[in-house]
Amino acid sequence: MTDYFVRGGPLMYPILLCSVIGWAIFMERIVAFIKVRRNLMPLRNSIQTFIQEDNVKAAVDLCAQEKTALARILLVVLKNQGNQRSYLKSLAEEVGEREAISLQRYLGLLGTIANITPLLGLLGTVLGMIKAFNVIATQGMGTPATLGGGISEALITTAAGLTVAVPMILLHRYLSSRSERLVLELEEATMQIVDLVEK
Repeated sequence: MTDYFVRGGPLMYPILLCSVIGWAIFMERIVAFIKVRRNLMPLRNSIQTFIQEDNVKAAVDLCAQEKTALARILLVVLKNQGNQRSYLKSLAEEVGEREAISLQRYLGLLGTIANITPLLGLLGTVLGMIKAFNVIATQGMGTPATLGGGISEALITTAAGLTVAVPMILLHRYLSSRSERLVLELEEATMQIVDLVEK
């Protein structure tokens, strides 16, 4: 494997860097999504219980202590309890949009990595073929040994770029869909609380 990496030429380094960054983003986002989802239902249930017990202050205190997306949304709703449903909904949507952006953090970078790694592979292909043609220009048709270096570099970088790009595309799609599902779950939990505190 190390031999292939060396034979692939200098563009193997940015391709490798893209792979490392892409997988790091995936792991970081998975951990973040797990935290959001794990705390979502328990927090919603606790807030519902406090409201049903007419203890809104305890609900506000709980949301202030929690450092989660749902807590930040519900804190705004609870602090404005007693207002019209449309007003509470607009407040929740405003905070929810910021939280949705936070959930999608780094996904743009992951998508960029998925797009540029095949291009890096293609660039490696071009550079490898340039080397092969330079050999032909200086030595005639040359020998398989002299031509092989440029051709192998071209093929290896192409394969490396695609090998990184394909999983990055799949990871980006997966994280995007999971982020969208979390946003919907946050909206649903928020509206359940809005229905309890509206005027």
